[in-house]
Amino acid sequence: MWDPAKYLSFSDHRARPFFDLLARVRAESPRAVVDLGCGPGNLTVTMAQRWPNARLTAIDTSAEMVAVAQSRGVEASQSDLRDWAPDEQTDVVISNAALQWVPEHPALLSKWAGALPPGAWLGVQVPGNFAAPSHELIRELVAEPAWHQRLEPVRLREEDATLNPDGYAELLCAAGCDVDAWETSYLQRLDGENAVLEWISGTALRPIRAELTDDEWQAFRAELAPRLAEAYPRRPDGTTWFPFRRVFFVARVR
Repeated sequence: MWDPAKYLSFSDHRARPFFDLLARVRAESPRAVVDLGCGPGNLTVTMAQRWPNARLTAIDTSAEMVAVAQSRGVEASQSDLRDWAPDEQTDVVISNAALQWVPEHPALLSKWAGALPPGAWLGVQVPGNFAAPSHELIRELVAEPAWHQRLEPVRLREEDATLNPDGYAELLCAAGCDVDAWETSYLQRLDGENAVLEWISGTALRPIRAELTDDEWQAFRAELAPRLAEAYPRRPDGTTWFPFRRVFFVARVR
């Protein structure tokens, strides 16, 4: 289950990659724009401002996120991203920090590129930090005897959950697109105690939270917190540096 309030608690940091991505999508007058994995819709609404004459729709797998997006006036629906397909008027597709949850997303990207009309734009951003200490420490703790059997059903994001920029570039070029692919590492300055733990509680730790009781969840957090604090020490002013790598690509169908 996604917690929109927890996710939005770091909305400024989560928004920056979205706007960096959107800046390179140069569609002028799209007929239809789709946001795949819209989350709470706070960023989706900015696309309505950029392309006011386009029909803007959005989907997300989380009923909680869809409800919040709808409350913002977004035409959002709950659906599995794997079930989505473009129509003949889909000129812009945006997916921001969502496809990393779909293991077969490279095949989906090729499929979507082949179905989009000529001149359509596909812009995607995915996290590329799965080898970072934050994720390594989660995997290490889950593998320990106290948690392994309890959390065995959880599928954690592995280091190869996403491709590198050149992997996406080759994939989309082969699908008949012109591609601009790149990566950026953001040095995020987080406020508060256990700041990195709070950040990943809204994303990477979500599958673990779903499997645990309230007491188990608090125990898991209590074990993880000091490990994260050692890997990401709090600065004298109370903030914490949290490096975060992200992978981007913008493809235009020939």
